[in-house]
Amino acid sequence: MLSDLDRITKLEEIVAYQAKTIDELSEQLAEQWKVVEQTRLKLDRLTERFLSLEEASLEAPAITRPPHY
Repeated sequence: MLSDLDRITKLEEIVAYQAKTIDELSEQLAEQWKVVEQTRLKLDRLTERFLSLEEASLEAPAITRPPHY
């Protein structure tokens, strides 16, 4: 059977391991959030570009048969 000191030492080891894991996960989450933000910005720019191209194509004259046909 474990003594009180051994039990406390074991609990401290577990808490230290969990704290390290939480820190690592927090860092990974922060990095992933940066990627998400960059992706969102790219999507916004692509959406704006698509809409402007779509608008420009609507203003283009209709394709008709040349007069020599």
